Amino acid sequence: MQKRFVKSIVIAVGGFVFLNCSGINDGPSLKESFKGDFFIGTALNTAQIEEKIPGAAALVPQQFNAVTPENIMKAEVMHPEWSRYNFEMSDKLVAYAKKHNIVVNAHTLIWHSQLPQFVRRIKDADSVRLFFTDHINTIAGRYDGQVYSWDVVNEALNEDGTMRKSIFLDKLGDDFVVEAFRLAQKAAPKTKLYYNDYNIEQPKKRAGAIALIKKIQAAGVRIDGVGIQGHWHINHLPLKDIEESILEFSALGIDVMFTELDLSVLPNPRDIVGADVNQRAAYEAKLNPYTTGLPDSVQTQLAKSYEDVFRLFLKHKDKISRVTLWGVDDGQSWLNGFPVRGRTNYPLLFDKEFKPKSAFYKVIALKNKSK
Repeated sequence: MQKRFVKSIVIAVGGFVFLNCSGINDGPSLKESFKGDFFIGTALNTAQIEEKIPGAAALVPQQFNAVTPENIMKAEVMHPEWSRYNFEMSDKLVAYAKKHNIVVNAHTLIWHSQLPQFVRRIKDADSVRLFFTDHINTIAGRYDGQVYSWDVVNEALNEDGTMRKSIFLDKLGDDFVVEAFRLAQKAAPKTKLYYNDYNIEQPKKRAGAIALIKKIQAAGVRIDGVGIQGHWHINHLPLKDIEESILEFSALGIDVMFTELDLSVLPNPRDIVGADVNQRAAYEAKLNPYTTGLPDSVQTQLAKSYEDVFRLFLKHKDKISRVTLWGVDDGQSWLNGFPVRGRTNYPLLFDKEFKPKSAFYKVIALKNKSK
């Protein structure tokens, strides 16, 4: 395909010269730079899967070799009614990934949030179990051998490491996570099975995740890895906790992944930590200071934070199997609406025009230095 450039800027970083073109990066590639270390992934929305956004359509196959769907494989989309499943977009995702030689991490089978309305109306345990069993068997079974991995259970823990209150805990009891993995193991024997959560790099919640993983293993049920989401802030990057979590989770004999990485640059109201979508704060202008662009000083800090965390990933590359950015570009990021709606955040490696930022070049230069 012939490439058309609207404008170009030559950027020199760490002794390397790259060409930054409008909407297309004609320089280095994340997936090629980290080839042999770990998968480099991104999250895709519906328009990106359907390749309706030219910038993303060009950028994603060039930069990433793993994708996770943002929403289309969650229960409210895939299983909207008792006896009806909706596979249209998930099938398109599988076809997209096959076309571009990209692996799919399917997300997610069991989660307390974004459930279909009919599940929220269930009152008895037998009906919850029927939904739970049929949902896992039908969906995991359909895509076995077509997706690389499943986030079997998502966000089942409280911040103190105890089990989160949910319809599944209430109706099915403490063993619902073990049972979910047991069902997924049978339905999808060719697929890797993961537990995914936020803040599990923090000591108390990490201890709860370790106990949960050991419980699954003790039951003789397969679990292949754990996903640490990585929704952090450039002013509070918990590098020590991240490193300790890599070591402690990998000691369980499972893969470690960073599954939803983004680094917020905006003020954090009420010191909200993590990604509980029920946490909200009211809009105030002071909470949205960068509506016209990111100051150079903050751009520099963002780049350093990404450099620091990727340096740690490379240090433990033998234990990490995937690093996934939660979004392709800043314009797509969920952090523009969380925990305050209507803000302008800049948490990813590519800006809203799909151009690489300073953070991208820092990460690439870091990898080149390690060769």
